[in-house]
Amino acid sequence: MDVYKLTETEEKFAEIVWNNEPIGSGDLVNLCAKEMGWKKSTTYTVLKKLCEKGIFQNKNAVVTSLLSKDQYYSKQSIRFVEDNFGGSLPKFLTAFISGRKLSKKQAEEIKRVIDEHKEGQE
Repeated sequence: MDVYKLTETEEKFAEIVWNNEPIGSGDLVNLCAKEMGWKKSTTYTVLKKLCEKGIFQNKNAVVTSLLSKDQYYSKQSIRFVEDNFGGSLPKFLTAFISGRKLSKKQAEEIKRVIDEHKEGQE
């Protein structure tokens, strides 16, 4: 699946699915009517679009994700760093913490995460 940026409306819809899956498509229509003021046709149009993008599936009238919420936001974070910092995580971290002080606990947590993800680590 290509990295796909959801619109604000699609993201709100996706949150409803992620928070309620597996969900029957009829229940999803009712929930979208209540939460977003949508008609049945709008719900099915957005669902179809996001199914075509490989984010959700609607099988036997049950909607589930093909891409979890964590996976989606992880891909968006990577894309953000690539688009705005030339893919440089150190540049991103420098910009993110610029002008702030990290607590000892935050610094230790960042070090732990880095150590866990170093090349050659298993």
